[in-house]
Amino acid sequence: MASQTVMDRTGDTQYFFDRNDANALLEAEERFNALVREGYTAAVRDVNGTAKVTHSFNPRAEEALFYPRLVGG
Repeated sequence: MASQTVMDRTGDTQYFFDRNDANALLEAEERFNALVREGYTAAVRDVNGTAKVTHSFNPRAEEALFYPRLVGG
């Protein structure tokens, strides 16, 4: 089961989906694109657990993380 974790000031929300289910995959891609449009930074964890920034949806990624835009002050 693949996951997308969205972090924000209230904590995080996880979305799980089956990469073999076409409808679930479409929803995950739409969520990815919507979050990036909202200003989130997307990253995918590699096999070593290191998150690497990505700019496009990868249907083979096991875990995607979404970080909100940082605001200085």
